[in-house]
Amino acid sequence: MSYNTMYWGEKRYHSLDYELKKRFGVKLYKISLNGGMTCPNRDGTLGTNGCIFCSKGGSGDFAGNKMHSISKQLDEGKLQIAKKQHSEHFIAYFQAYTNTYAPVSYLERIYREAIACPGVEILSIATRPDCLSFEVLSLLKEIRKVIPVWVELGLQTIHPETASFIRRGYDLPVFEEAVKKLREIDIEVIVHTILGLPGEDTDKMLQTIRYLNTQDIQGVKLQLLHILENTDLSEYYAVHPFHIFTMEEYFELLGKCICNLRPDIVIHRLTGDGPKSILIEPKWTGNKRMVLNRMQAYFKQQDIWQGKEICTWQNHLHSTN
Repeated sequence: MSYNTMYWGEKRYHSLDYELKKRFGVKLYKISLNGGMTCPNRDGTLGTNGCIFCSKGGSGDFAGNKMHSISKQLDEGKLQIAKKQHSEHFIAYFQAYTNTYAPVSYLERIYREAIACPGVEILSIATRPDCLSFEVLSLLKEIRKVIPVWVELGLQTIHPETASFIRRGYDLPVFEEAVKKLREIDIEVIVHTILGLPGEDTDKMLQTIRYLNTQDIQGVKLQLLHILENTDLSEYYAVHPFHIFTMEEYFELLGKCICNLRPDIVIHRLTGDGPKSILIEPKWTGNKRMVLNRMQAYFKQQDIWQGKEICTWQNHLHSTN
């Protein structure tokens, strides 16, 4: 079996752009919002310094200004997008910190303010699996009656020792229960993973990918580890330097991940962005367009396509039965 361009257009993976155009007929642009929330890893509930890779000043480097209303942040985001591309279709993305970690009355106010904004087609909420109370889930169920809702969960890895190192703060069964409850109310689940965490080799990272195939998730973000200034990770790296992927090494790893990923899972991200002004490593990620162009060329050259290893295994199984 070989790659068929009828799957996802010209791309060799199930891209978010392809999926959105299939559903809505147009490209949707994401506007990152700051709801002014914190995180249990910061307010003393679980810790005070956040995850090891998070900025000490906060998360959501590309989110809006928390001093502005949600409506104003959306308007400002639209203006930024309009400088490059005309669009009237948007995703309201609550990005900064843990966006279900607040009184439900407050969450309802800002969520409804976002979905009332002209052109908003999807509400996307980044949060933690351990911050989805019954009341929050009930609110999301009501919002889902008005507009599609996505919840983005920061899993990063399935390996307990790595999760402890990055100070994730919850165990794997908590994630699984969160996915189950979200799917029961028809919320789409997007999972964040980090590739290149200290102590994880290719086998361990592929174990995380294969685990995701067993879960009822609809999307994934494959984030290359970035070391940014003013993070505990940068301090650790200065004392205990670990291997940083070259571009070629990352493409090889990413190709293996994609080949082992279930074809129906939408890939929302393949590398990730770190602000150039505070990026320590890997420096080659600073030129995003160049990286993406070379990545697509590599996939084609190596005949990489999403689910390739799964299909190969299934074909072998059928041929031996």
